[in-house]
Amino acid sequence: VNERTIYVAIASYRDYQCRDTVESLLSTAKYPERIRVGVIDQINEGEDIPCDEPAAPCSNDGEQQMLCNYKNHIDVLRVDTLLSVGPVFARHLGHRLYRGEYYTMQIDSHVTFARNWDVDIIDQHEATKNEMAVLTTYLSDIQGALDDKGDSLKEGRPIMCASSYEVGQRSRYLRHGTQPESTPQITGSPQLEPYWAAGYSFSRGHFVVNVPYDLFQPLIFQGEEMSIGIRAFTIGYDFYAPWKSVCFHHYGESDTDDAEKRNSVPKYSDHDRMYAGAGIKAMYRMLGIVHMNPEINPKEWDHTDEIKYGLGGVRTPEQFYDIFGIDVVNKKNEGHLCRFVDTGDMHKIFTSRLRKDGMGIDYDKIDYKFINPNPDDDDNMDEDEEEEN
Repeated sequence: VNERTIYVAIASYRDYQCRDTVESLLSTAKYPERIRVGVIDQINEGEDIPCDEPAAPCSNDGEQQMLCNYKNHIDVLRVDTLLSVGPVFARHLGHRLYRGEYYTMQIDSHVTFARNWDVDIIDQHEATKNEMAVLTTYLSDIQGALDDKGDSLKEGRPIMCASSYEVGQRSRYLRHGTQPESTPQITGSPQLEPYWAAGYSFSRGHFVVNVPYDLFQPLIFQGEEMSIGIRAFTIGYDFYAPWKSVCFHHYGESDTDDAEKRNSVPKYSDHDRMYAGAGIKAMYRMLGIVHMNPEINPKEWDHTDEIKYGLGGVRTPEQFYDIFGIDVVNKKNEGHLCRFVDTGDMHKIFTSRLRKDGMGIDYDKIDYKFINPNPDDDDNMDEDEEEEN
C-alpha cells in the first residue's frame, strides 16, 4: 500500500500561498518521492510569485526546501491571467497533467498539511473497502488545527450535506453552503455523504479519467460541484467525509496577520467582462448535462463532446434527485438533509448495499427518499448544524 503513488492537482490564480502549499504537502508527507504535483499557475509574470519558486535560491540554503529537492516532481503549466476563464477550465488543464498515478487528489492553492498525511489518507480510503470511494469535504480552517509537531488537533471535520438553490448566470442552481463540522458518528471508516467538494477530493486515479472537468464551461464558479458530483454519481462513485482531517484551509476569515493579505488576492472575475455572455451559455450546458434545467430548450446549449463530459450508465441523475429530495422543476430541495447524513443514518443504510466486489454502492437496491423532518422550519439547516468551518 505504501508504494502507491499520488497525483496532486492544484489550480492557482495569483495566489502567494501556492508555493507554501506545495512545500507543505511535500515536506509533511512520509513518502514525498511517491507524490507528483501538477499546478495550473495563473499569474502575471514579474508581478506574482510562481508556485514552484522556492522562498530562497536552491544554490543557497535550498537543500532544506522541498521545492528544490523535489523539483522534478512538480509540473507547472503557467497561464497568463488575461487568458484565465475560471476554475473549471483551470482544473480541466490540471486533470490533463495526470499520468496514471494510483491515487489523485485535488486541493486549493492555500492549504497546510498535517504530518504523514499521505499514509493517513490512504489508510482512510482503504477503510471504505470501496474502489469507487471519493473522500471529499470543505476543509477546516487552519487556525488552531496543528500542534508543534504538525499533528492535527481537530477531532471534528466538516461533512457535505447542506445545499440550497441560488440564482446566477440567468439560472437557478444548487450551491453548497457552510457545512456542519462535528465529531464523526461513524468510527473506523470515512462517513458516507451525498455531495462532492472541489476544495478537497481524494480518490483512485481513475476518477479524473472518468469524470474530467468540462472544457466547455468557462466563467463557471458556483454550481461546479453539483455538476461534477452528479456526473460522478452516475458513473458509480460514492462520496465520503474523512473521519479526520489531513490538511487545513487558509480562509482568511480569522483575526490573523495574514487575513487581510489573503482576502486581497485577485480573482479571475476581475476581468470576466472580456468574455461577457460566455458564463451564461456555460451554465446552461452544465445544468443541461445533469438534467437540472428542464425548463431550458436543449437547443440553447452547446452539446460538443457531451459524451466525454457527460453522464455515466451506472445510475441516473433522477435517482440522486429522488433519493435526496431535489426538485429540479420547481427549484426546491428538502431541508435538514444534514440530520440524515451527519448522524450516520445515511452511512448505515446505504453502505449495507455496497457491492461484494467493492465497486460502489448498488443504488438499485436502495428504496429510500429523504423527506424534510421539520417542514415548518424554513431554514435549510438547524442552528446547531451551522458551525463555521
